[in-house]
Amino acid sequence: MGIVDMNPKKDTLVFIGDYIDRGPQSKEVVDYLIDLVKRHSRVIFLKGNHEQMLDLYLSGADRLSFLANGGYATLSSYSKYVSAAEANPIPGAHLDFFDNLRLYYETDQYIFVHAGLKSDIPIEEQDEWDMLWIRDEFIYSDFDFGKRVIFGHTPFRKPLVFHNKIGIDTGAVYGNKLTCVELPAVKFYSV
Repeated sequence: MGIVDMNPKKDTLVFIGDYIDRGPQSKEVVDYLIDLVKRHSRVIFLKGNHEQMLDLYLSGADRLSFLANGGYATLSSYSKYVSAAEANPIPGAHLDFFDNLRLYYETDQYIFVHAGLKSDIPIEEQDEWDMLWIRDEFIYSDFDFGKRVIFGHTPFRKPLVFHNKIGIDTGAVYGNKLTCVELPAVKFYSV
């Protein structure tokens, strides 16, 4: 994704998760994101369901889901840089990055979340599972969340734009484009 005319003193970049498990360069993606914070102070990283699966894998709570959903490629991308003797190939700075991901980010006009929200539940009472995994119940809801919800997780051929939500996952993992949205202009950029 290229950033055109970004002003690091006033613009905020919000990333909505799934930095890993989506190709052979997960480590390099996280390196890039960590480095981005050194160059731009206003960067927010949200947790996606793939980062949750990594957490569950590392804790031993659920190893299969991570491995079945791209985890082998993620571990392989890290293993290229460590010896076979190391039990966990993920460096400490990357573990810190994953540990500090937010579930949502809120501004005066928007709520940013990886997957979505349940209707009629205050943001601070939303369940982590729903914020990372919900699909149809949220997408087809006409509920007014008080702010427009910006989300990913569910791929569409082009951005989904409703009065109460904007979905920006356009299926890059499936060969389509990677999309971001400039707000409040609701201007889309795709690569």
